[in-house]
Amino acid sequence: MNNNRKSHRTAMAIFAVILAAVVIVAFITTIENDTKLAGNVAQPGTTGLAHPHPPLDRAPGEPIRK
Repeated sequence: MNNNRKSHRTAMAIFAVILAAVVIVAFITTIENDTKLAGNVAQPGTTGLAHPHPPLDRAPGEPIRK
């Protein structure tokens, strides 16, 4: 009986440690920091933003004309 209590206590201690680690990691990942900023200004050295392609001159399923 004593062995069963000891293993149960050990299992509960391991579970408590894992649960505490999960709670701490979840808290750390939800902290907002101002390092992620988005803007419309191109960074130095870039060639600019991509532009959309012009529409195709054919309907879907129509064979390509050469």
